[in-house]
Amino acid sequence: MSPSIVEIVNVSREVAWLPWAVQYFFLIGLSVGSFLLTLPWFVLRRPAWERASRVALLGALTCGLTAPVALLADLHQPGRFLNFYLHPNLDSWMAWGAFFIPLYLGGLVLYTWLVLRPDLKRLADAGGRWAGAYRAFAYGGHDSLGAIRIAAVLALAGAALVALYTGMEVMVVSARPLWNTPLLPVQFFVTAVAGAIGLVLVLDRFVGDGRAAVEAPLLRLLAMTQLLVLAVGAAWLLLGISGLSPQHAEALAQVAPSAAWQITAVWAAGSALATLWLAVRHPEWRLAAGLIALHSAWMMRWTVFIGGQEIPKTGAGYYVYSLPLGHDGMLGIVGTAGLWIAVLILLISVLPWAGQRRAPA
Repeated sequence: MSPSIVEIVNVSREVAWLPWAVQYFFLIGLSVGSFLLTLPWFVLRRPAWERASRVALLGALTCGLTAPVALLADLHQPGRFLNFYLHPNLDSWMAWGAFFIPLYLGGLVLYTWLVLRPDLKRLADAGGRWAGAYRAFAYGGHDSLGAIRIAAVLALAGAALVALYTGMEVMVVSARPLWNTPLLPVQFFVTAVAGAIGLVLVLDRFVGDGRAAVEAPLLRLLAMTQLLVLAVGAAWLLLGISGLSPQHAEALAQVAPSAAWQITAVWAAGSALATLWLAVRHPEWRLAAGLIALHSAWMMRWTVFIGGQEIPKTGAGYYVYSLPLGHDGMLGIVGTAGLWIAVLILLISVLPWAGQRRAPA
């Protein structure tokens, strides 16, 4: 028998959710939120929403096309995505997401094509460098509000399922109390819509004519989302303090002693209050409000995914995560942003958006 004592101080673990995952959840949330902002004009025909909905459609498409790339990168091997179809585990929300994502993106692309067809026809008839390509996509089939609404229902069903699964696949991880809280899917959705409004405000400043927020009540909606963010945060805190929800109480007990988490909570509340103040009191600063809303949506996901993994499953104290500079860290974040910009430039170069409008059908 050995007289020595074996002491296990801690265990070194690889990060399960990388910054790629943060980028994916951020972009797919922006896409879903932006798609919802397209409905007032393209489906409901509210004239005040025409500019805003057109810019929102651009945001929905660019983020929707970029998000799956970040997801594949987080899986490390693209073949792993194929296994979701070859060997589906229907008890897993992640596996269901492999079916929900194509449903949403397919519906979104069909919806985009239908709403832009009249503009594409006009550009094809006018000739020019892309006339042949416009003609190939603009003619054939029926151009009607009914077809647009059918495509919108398909995309809306996909958007609802994507919003549901992205929240649930994190919430069901019972090993991490910070994730296993019933309000997490609600927080994801509300911040996604707020970020989408922020994205529309930013795109309207640099791509549109700057009048979307003047005609549509975007700032009013942004203020409402910030009130919801504060309400959900207050509900999360009250459920934890009161002990009415064991999950929230356990999550609060894990993060409450940490000064870093206290600062994070103050930052989150301060960002929401700053955005609310700008949206209500200073509408001329809508670009700043949009940028803060985007920042808040991204940092919320970073805090949940990366910060949540800094809380150990066993042992005392907190793990320390340092953002690497390589493809699994800063380079991945910058690369995803660069891909989104490239897709944005391509789409605004060949497709009609806010500056080329048409009358309602």
